Order: sequence, then structure tokens, then C-alpha cells
Amino acid sequence: MNPIKEEIEERGFWGKKAEFLLAVAGNVVGLGNVWRFPYLCYRNGGGVFLIPYLVFVVTCGLPLFLLETAMGQFTHEGGITCWHRLCPLAQGVGYAGQLTVLYSCMYYTIILAWALFYLVSSFSSQLPWVSCNNIWNTDNCVNLAAGNLTFNRTTLANSTSAATEFWERRVLSLSGGIEDIGKINWEILLCLIAMWIICYFCIWKGVKSTGKVVYFTATFPYVMLLVLLIRGLTLPGALQGVVFYLYPEPARLADPQVWMEAGTQVFFSYSVCSGILISLGSYNQYSNNCYRDSFWLCLLNSGTSFVAGFAVFSVLGFMAHVQGVPVEEVAESGPGLAFIAYPQAMAMMPFPQLWAVCFFIMIILLGLDSQFVGIECVITSVMDLFPEVLRRAGRRELFVLLLCLTCFFGQLIMVTEGGMYVFQLFDNYACNGACLLFLSVFESLAIGWLFGAEKMFDIIEDMTESRPNYWFMLCWKYLTPLVSLMSFVYSMVRYTPLTFNRWYVYPDWAYALGWLLALSSILLVPGWALGQMWAGKGTLKQRWGHLCSPETKLMLSFKQIQDQFAEMEDLVKSSTI
Repeated sequence: MNPIKEEIEERGFWGKKAEFLLAVAGNVVGLGNVWRFPYLCYRNGGGVFLIPYLVFVVTCGLPLFLLETAMGQFTHEGGITCWHRLCPLAQGVGYAGQLTVLYSCMYYTIILAWALFYLVSSFSSQLPWVSCNNIWNTDNCVNLAAGNLTFNRTTLANSTSAATEFWERRVLSLSGGIEDIGKINWEILLCLIAMWIICYFCIWKGVKSTGKVVYFTATFPYVMLLVLLIRGLTLPGALQGVVFYLYPEPARLADPQVWMEAGTQVFFSYSVCSGILISLGSYNQYSNNCYRDSFWLCLLNSGTSFVAGFAVFSVLGFMAHVQGVPVEEVAESGPGLAFIAYPQAMAMMPFPQLWAVCFFIMIILLGLDSQFVGIECVITSVMDLFPEVLRRAGRRELFVLLLCLTCFFGQLIMVTEGGMYVFQLFDNYACNGACLLFLSVFESLAIGWLFGAEKMFDIIEDMTESRPNYWFMLCWKYLTPLVSLMSFVYSMVRYTPLTFNRWYVYPDWAYALGWLLALSSILLVPGWALGQMWAGKGTLKQRWGHLCSPETKLMLSFKQIQDQFAEMEDLVKSSTI
């Protein structure tokens, strides 16, 4: 027996099905459900925004969710080698997806570091973002959390809230631009180190540790969300905020931008085209019903987004009620919601420290499982790529450590005084929804046409003992690539250069850096395909045929499984006769 093969560790499976469901739920239900979807809903026509959102769910989100989960479950491979076994020509999609995940994980950890800093700051007799008597405050500071505001609109227009100054001057120590990187914020750096240590120990043993951690990280945010929802709906002005959140504006459906934003939200929140679902599905047993799982997980994801809007806008309605201003003046998205608007609103409630602690624990847990599950999927993909090197005793732990350290040192620039400008570049270019739309086009074409949608249907039916609805085949072959391509082209046509806080314009070299980050993932797809065609043997037609064909061994094993099931069915029938 070969001693090398004896040393290679088994890949393993989820200990229980619940671990898979919670890991996927923890990854797909993230910060975007809380701080992005509600804002997009109000900004894009209120309740009518659900129409384009649901259109993208049924034409792209759910079909791709099922497709990727099934791909991983069938091949038992990560997000890169899975493509090598199914359609080698499209393996660049796998590489591009993993690079996108790495970018998003670096983005997420910075948010977690900020949230941890806010959480620690919440354990004080007075919340630090309430008062204007701190060393970081300016003469223009005003405490909007005070209930007896007597400022006129001119005064307020020329002032800055205490929460904004705490965020920009205390947490970020914001410089004048990306040209002025400045020094490292050591307090945020310590928070960043703490989050990476937590992330490491969540995944260092693979699905054995990840599967246990998600029992807490994927469920407890729902407890916090429920607490904040009940509290928000009982506040004065909550109804005003909820009405503002859902008030329908049917005319907005004619705006292509509304459809574009609905599409990018679906792609981000469903974690499709990144390879994450492939890697998570690869630890399933062959006979797991991924068809049913996909429906329930997608329903959970979209339902959480919708309910989170009530928790967010009820509190913003209360905040507008206290200040005597319209809700649109306090509505924010992204970091502005999590670190300015919501903390400011909580400061107006009785027992503000309690609500601040609940909110930031929820933010940390929502981001943490998205973070460590994403890193776990990158590790899975790389280990499947080099099993003889990495799948040995003790090497996984070392590789996880090296990957975490690489990401940590790569994002150190984001904890400097100019780090927020770099963070926005990552958010708008490296983690841009257009990149996922581009990958979606090639992923659906590769499976729908090169591998064969009919063949994938047979595989899913064999694994789940139920044949998917014909709608999914229609989507994989036609609707998903068409809708994704149209959305991608529109996003390129309507591209506007990034600005920060509506006033800071980035220098040209920063825009070039942003495009380099975006193209670093996009160009991997055609680059890999052209490289494989160039390096292949035989005629051009032979190379194409080889690169578009699934692995012979994989399909033979699938045929053997089908034959075994057929024999078992014949035995059952004969015994009943």
C-alpha cells in the first residue's frame, strides 16, 4: 500500500444535516439583509421594490442556489476543482469566485472590528456617541439624541451630530483623502486582531469545528433581531417609519436602476457565483435533498431581509419623531446605518446601553459567520486543489493560519486614518455586484449548454429522488444568462465614479486601482479558458470537446450509482410480487 495515500486525511462530511443548513443560513443571512435591503426597498419604490426583487429571485437567485449546491453535493469538491470535473473550460469561474470571496472576507473583518469597538464602548455610563464634550468633538457638534432640540434648520445644516463625529473622528480618525493614509488606529487594529483570532478557531478543524460554531452564530442573531423588532415597533413614531419603508411608488418600476439594484442585492445576499454554496454542499451526503433545502434557505434569506426592514425603519421612525424631521432625513444604508443612525436612535431610548449591546452583538454575529464560512470555503477549494500537500495531519491548521495572516496584513491599510477610502474602493469595485453578474453569465452557460442542463436534472433527480421543476432548466439555459448579461451591461453603461460622503472625489490612480481589483476576478474567466485552449493538445475542435466534457471517472461513478438504484428497485418489485 502506498504510504503517501495513508497519510492523506479523509475529506469528511457534515456531522448532521442541521450543520449544513445553519452554515448556509449563517453565510447568506448577513449584514446586507439588515443594513442594505431595507434601505434599497425605501429608496426604490417601497413595496413595489419587492416585484423586481422577486423576479431576480425566481430567475437567478433560486436557480443558481440550487445549481451550485447540487454541483458541490454531486462532485464532493470545492469551488475550483468542482469545475474541473464538470466543465474544465469554465474553471476560471471557480478561481474568480474564490478571489471575490477573499476580497469580501477582508471587507467583512473590518466591519467586525468597528462593531467590536462599538460593542466595547457600549459598556459605559454614558454612550460616547451621545455627548459633545469629548476631545474628538468640534465646535459644530450637536447632540441630536437630546429630546429638547430647539435648533433651526440652518443651524442643523451647518452642524454635525455627536454620533457622526464619534464615527468619523474617533473610530475612523478620518484623514482628508486616500492620498493621506496617516497612521494606524491601534484600537481598531486590536479589534481586528481579536476578530481574526475568533475566525481562526471557528474554522481551524474544518467542518468539525465550523459545524458546531454555527449552532450559535447562525441562530442567536435572530434572537437579537426579534428583541430589536419588538422594541422598535413599540416606540412612538414606529408606524411612520414602517409606512415610509413600504409605501409603494409604482412609477419607480419604469426605472432600470431599480431593477439593477434588486439584482445585485439578490446576488450578494444569496452568495451565488462565489463558490461558497458549492463548497458547503460538497460536505453533504450524496442522497441529501438539496432541492428542498434550497427552497427553504432562499425563503429564510428573503424573509429575514423583509422582517429586518421593520426592525430598522421602526427605530428610524422613532428617531425622526423625536427630532421632528421626515424619515428620509435620518434614513441611511451600510456603515452609515450601523454606526451612525442606529446608535444615535438607541441613545434616545430608555436603557440605551442595553439596546446598543444587543444591536452590536447582532451585527458581529451576522458578519462573523459570513466571514468564517467564506474563509472555510476558500480553504476547502484550495485543499481540494492540492490534497496531497495540504490534507495531511497538522497542515490544515497551518494553512488556515497562513491564509488568515495574509488577509490580515493585506487589510492593515484599512485601519489607518485613510483606511475608509480604501474600504470604499473594495466595497464598490472588488466586491461589486457587476462582478457576480458577469460570473453568473458564464456559470449558467457552462452548465446549461456545455455540461448540459438535462444532465444536471438527471443528477439532481438521482440525488434527491425528485425531478426539479422544468422552470430551472429554462433559467439555466436562457433566463439566468440573459437577465445577468443585461444587468451587467446596464451597470457598465450607467457606471459613475465613486465619491466619498458625496464630496470627496478620488484621484485617477485610485480609480485605476479600483478597476484593477474588479478586473482581477472578471478576467480570470476568459483568461483561464483561452489559456487552456492554447495549452491543450490536438486540433482546436478536439481541445474544445475535451474542455467541455465532464470527467469520465465522475460520470462512470454516476452511472454505477444509477445502476445500483435500478437493481435495488427491481429487487423490491420482485419481492413484492
